[in-house]
Amino acid sequence: MNLERSALILIGFQNDYFAEDGILHSVVEESSKVTGVKANTLRLLESAGERFGLVVSTPIFFTEGYTELEDPVGILRTIRDAGAFKAGTRGAQTIEELGRFSTLIREVPGKRGLNAFSNTALDGLLREHRIDTVVLAGTVTSICIDSTGRDAFERGYRVAVLSDCTSGRTVAEQNFYCAEVFPLYAQVLRSDALTGLAAPAVAA
Repeated sequence: MNLERSALILIGFQNDYFAEDGILHSVVEESSKVTGVKANTLRLLESAGERFGLVVSTPIFFTEGYTELEDPVGILRTIRDAGAFKAGTRGAQTIEELGRFSTLIREVPGKRGLNAFSNTALDGLLREHRIDTVVLAGTVTSICIDSTGRDAFERGYRVAVLSDCTSGRTVAEQNFYCAEVFPLYAQVLRSDALTGLAAPAVAA
């Protein structure tokens, strides 16, 4: 993988998922602890962040009344009913640990659903920087990571999913997607494969 032609896409690194008092922290807590998603992503940014052609964050947030959501179902209904990711709240803010990489990370706003390409300028930004590979990190594996990865593949990008920098609703879900779903359209790697510390490995 040529990191200069690759973009690291950070999805869902917000307090409502990763802060201990986050409204939806319990949804990904167990899987996040097992994979070490936050620590591994920070380590990757520290060791190889500057080598990527682009590092992008795609936060999700909504207005007070969730007027962007019309008759939502599934996870979006859960977000609305729980009052998560409201613009201007601490829960919608990017986790503070990413603050030291603020000059490296390019924030792409507009995400209102599962797919980081939908309703955002992400595709145009990637093409502007001549990116041919997207590398996905964040949460939730079965929802936003999978939706973004599939769309990227259909748009002609190569896709890599970092098994130790992503987390699902359960450990079983995380392992299933990394072993059985993502390999259908993406390469599944551990983050240390991108820092030269180890060979690429598919998650068990």
